[in-house]
Formats: sequence, structure tokens, C-alpha cells
Amino acid sequence: MPDDDLATGDLMAADVGHGDQRHPAADPALAAARALVEGLVRVGWTLAVAESLTGGLVAAQIVAVPGASAVFRGGVVSYASEVKRDVLGVSGDLLALRGAVDPDVAVQMAQGVRRLLKADVGVAVTGVAGPAEQEGHPVGQVFVGISVGEEPAARSHELQLFGSRDQIRRIACE
Repeated sequence: MPDDDLATGDLMAADVGHGDQRHPAADPALAAARALVEGLVRVGWTLAVAESLTGGLVAAQIVAVPGASAVFRGGVVSYASEVKRDVLGVSGDLLALRGAVDPDVAVQMAQGVRRLLKADVGVAVTGVAGPAEQEGHPVGQVFVGISVGEEPAARSHELQLFGSRDQIRRIACE
């Protein structure tokens, strides 16, 4: 995505074609999903996602790609901390100590969904979309967790995004 899109938060994708078919060039999230699916097909890996602030947008983008069923195992929308703990196996102590918006929570979410859905790769997104800060974290702070294979191969990435609630959710999806 061009830097000026991040600065303005303008992510309005133009509809191209008919029905709900979107051209990847007009929809950065769809282009990213297509590249992800194609890459996973090439290496023969499967994917599972755990989402909090994106509320299912990541999974929706992935399944919008024809052929995604070859690699996509599924997803868990874990909006509530109890779901993060009880379904994904995120440490209750960690959630109590640091809250849901945390790099280690993102990693544990990714590890949990990878194990739960028996995927090669787990990806998780947690953060604050707004309209107000949450647990002392500013609007737009997002953590993306990635788990590949064994537990030591997991990490998180922090993003600071700008825009409206909807724009932050869409950018985090990308």
C-alpha cells in the first residue's frame, strides 16, 4: 500500500467487474490474500487465523480467493478475552497481567489457532480499532502474531495504524 494511503487512512477500494468480484489491483487486501494463498499452495502449507479487532475480515479476504480451500483450514474470531483463553489457549495470567492488546498475546493466539485447527501456519491479529483507547493502548496499536511449525518459530509484529475504526480494521487485515 502506498505511504500516502497510510497517512490519510483512505482505503476505499473501487469495485471493478460485476457482482462482488473485485480486481486485486483495486483491493490491496485481496491482492495480499491472493499472494498468500498462492505462496502457501507453492510450499504445500496450510493456514489458520485467529482474529480479534478484525472480526473475521482476514478470513473473509482469504476465502475470497479462488482455490483458498486448498490451504485455508479456518479461523476463530476471539473478540472476548475469555475466548482467547478458553478456545485458543492464551495464558489467563498473561491476559490478566497485560490485557488482550499485547505482542505475546498475539503470538499465543497464533500458536493456539495453529494447534487447534491443525495448520502449518497460524496468524493472529489483536489490537485497538477505536473509537477510544483500550487498556492504556492507543487507537491504532495492532499486534500481528505468526506461528510456523514448532513453538520457537513464533513472533509478533507491532503496527501503529491511523484512520477511522473501519479503516484501522481494514488496514490491519491487509
